[in-house]
Amino acid sequence: MLALFDQIFTFANVTFMLKGLAMSVAIAVLATIISMFFGTILALIRTYANGPFQWASALVAVYTEFFRCTPNLLWILWIYFTIKGNKIAVSVFAISLFTSAVMAEIFRGGLNSIPKGQFEAAQSQGFSFLQTLWYIILPQTYKKVIPALLSQVITIIKDTSFLKMVDVAEFMRNCAIVMGSIYDVRGMIMLLAFEGICYFVICFALSCVVRGYQKTIVTA
Repeated sequence: MLALFDQIFTFANVTFMLKGLAMSVAIAVLATIISMFFGTILALIRTYANGPFQWASALVAVYTEFFRCTPNLLWILWIYFTIKGNKIAVSVFAISLFTSAVMAEIFRGGLNSIPKGQFEAAQSQGFSFLQTLWYIILPQTYKKVIPALLSQVITIIKDTSFLKMVDVAEFMRNCAIVMGSIYDVRGMIMLLAFEGICYFVICFALSCVVRGYQKTIVTA
């Protein structure tokens, strides 16, 4: 068993797999940043667009519901086969397109939790609508949605494994290449356990951050 372990987890193999893990984390970070930006815009439009701009709110509602009710893998495959370009950029775009809809709902929930009277109070102090959003509403919204936001980041990290289907050099794909040289079931189980442990360590660490933050809110 030890000889089999040494055969699988050589320096070259471990380095190759960890490069894939680093790629997965990098894609997840980029997708998170982009999704937060567009998710915030979508949430603001859906929450505050009214009157002559009611159509924009309706359009955002269609977008968010459509993407939230369809699989992420579907969009990764569809975009990969219809948009030509750098694999990493296309992958980030595909995940961001889907995740922005989820982020929009997270931020919308945060916006709806802010008392409407804060707009009146800010207006009485001479703040414009945009200034009220920037200095008062959005900071409170981001603080309220941190637990849900971090939970979604965990989902994004796990969803990067879908990119194996389009041959992006992420963690699962690199591990699959290493597994291709293994002809012993025990070795395959070892490798699968390694993959699971790596994902668990990253996602569990984020889960601990979420729980720690929630405790600070309760005790504050």
